[in-house]
Amino acid sequence: MIPRQDFALDNYRAVADAIATLFFPHAEVVLHDLRTQKIDYIANNISKRCVGDDAALEDMLGEDVGERNIGPYEKLNWDGQKIRSVSTVLRDAQGGPVAVLCINLNISMFEAAKAALDLFLSSSKLIPQPDALFRDDWQERINTFLHNWLRQRQLGLNLLTREHKRELVLALHAEGAFKGKSAANYVANVLNMGRATVYKHLKELKEESV
Repeated sequence: MIPRQDFALDNYRAVADAIATLFFPHAEVVLHDLRTQKIDYIANNISKRCVGDDAALEDMLGEDVGERNIGPYEKLNWDGQKIRSVSTVLRDAQGGPVAVLCINLNISMFEAAKAALDLFLSSSKLIPQPDALFRDDWQERINTFLHNWLRQRQLGLNLLTREHKRELVLALHAEGAFKGKSAANYVANVLNMGRATVYKHLKELKEESV
């Protein structure tokens, strides 16, 4: 490694180390010194480049370079794996470009994970719900109605107030949900409320309809 004669970029080297440590082992951070047009520092080297290699970034010294962040963009690593990169132009106190910090993230692992998830979650091999199993599945009907009800009101199951739960019990009753055996107990468990409370709401509804 080339000895560090210039300490002006030390803070950026520390930032490079921090980013590479956080995303280890998938991220490489390369610091290019625009003044020398050399690679000044590499944290977690995955590109097999070396400190002191040509940076070849002469165009970044032009006065018309106004971009601060460039990317993200993709490139291919030496081993054929995809790299997603973003480069940041670092400037001195006078606003002149002095260095470029490049973060290179190996996304091959994430692509493989996405492909595995897509395969696992694919609906292409699913069949319609069998009538023999689901014709009288009151739990399935309760679940479907309950989550449609929540979605329409933009509510979360864990954030329901007491009044929300009462309203939902009454809506389920109107839907005929309590015709199933043990349906009241199931609804009580799902809504995290006592079965007695469910029966209380149903009793109040019955008295109101008299």
